[in-house]
Amino acid sequence: MAKVVRFHETGGPEVLRLEEVQVGSPGPGQVRLRHLAVGLNFADTYFRNGTYRIPLPAGMGVEAAGVVEAVGPGVTEVNIGDEVTYTGFLNTLGAYSTERLIPAAPLIKLPRGIGHQTAAAMTMRGLTAAYLLRRIHPFKAGDTLLLHAAAGGVGLIVSQWAKLLRVTVIGTVSTEEKAALARSHGCDHVIDYTREDVAKRVREITGGTGVPVVFDGVGRATFTASLDSLKRRGLMVCFGTASGAIPAFDPQLLAMKGSLFLTRPALADYIADPAEKAALAGEVFGHVAAGRIRIEINQRYALQDAAQAHRDLESRKTTGSSVFVI
Repeated sequence: MAKVVRFHETGGPEVLRLEEVQVGSPGPGQVRLRHLAVGLNFADTYFRNGTYRIPLPAGMGVEAAGVVEAVGPGVTEVNIGDEVTYTGFLNTLGAYSTERLIPAAPLIKLPRGIGHQTAAAMTMRGLTAAYLLRRIHPFKAGDTLLLHAAAGGVGLIVSQWAKLLRVTVIGTVSTEEKAALARSHGCDHVIDYTREDVAKRVREITGGTGVPVVFDGVGRATFTASLDSLKRRGLMVCFGTASGAIPAFDPQLLAMKGSLFLTRPALADYIADPAEKAALAGEVFGHVAAGRIRIEINQRYALQDAAQAHRDLESRKTTGSSVFVI
């Protein structure tokens, strides 16, 4: 019997339940996968609290790494014994489990030198960093970027990768501990948003001009400061809403603040094409395998502790990446 975390109603972390299920044989296009590590992502909380509405009961989690134990008819992407990782959305929901059936299409074969825990900690975050830096804006050496949640899983990868591109990073954090972590991963300037006016400090750092791009995965709490930190015709990239959804606003606001651009991208649209997914995965896994980007796994949990993991995540107690170890 496989152990899985499921929820039968939306709500707080307490709705998560550890259950046992029988995993059958894979059908056409499926594989049976034995998990060795499972990723914990803020997006998981959106399913649990009902922000992302899905039929219930449902599994939890969209990212994991493990070993293929059986393949169904028509599967050509992987073979029995292959070590793989995956991330996605509805097509991969149910990752909080020891074993599962899953479509073969989302699977990515693990490159040499990438372990299961590292893969589970970085596949979603790494691919997110990849599309942000390599698809959203044509960064060039000398550019400056404002990065919120610089000590988080995506933030630490973006900061390191930005340094490879010779992009200056201004990061925001909430504690001195997180500030030190952000600096050690490439942030050139760190702003404690609990004590400092973010937009004012950005203007001071940039000589009054502002930044050309903001990466904002926080949402409601940082939206105004993000807009006020941009230079004329700058780009606001809202790729997450950890503090809550951004309130409705009149688009005229963007004109009033300097003819700004705003985009709300989703990872699913940048990995929908297999060739593009392979290209992005190749870049980020290549950097990690070569040691140019290091993945910080700062929290490890057992599946039965899923509720506590969600509490830690939502209270912003975590830094870097978190994984469930199977």
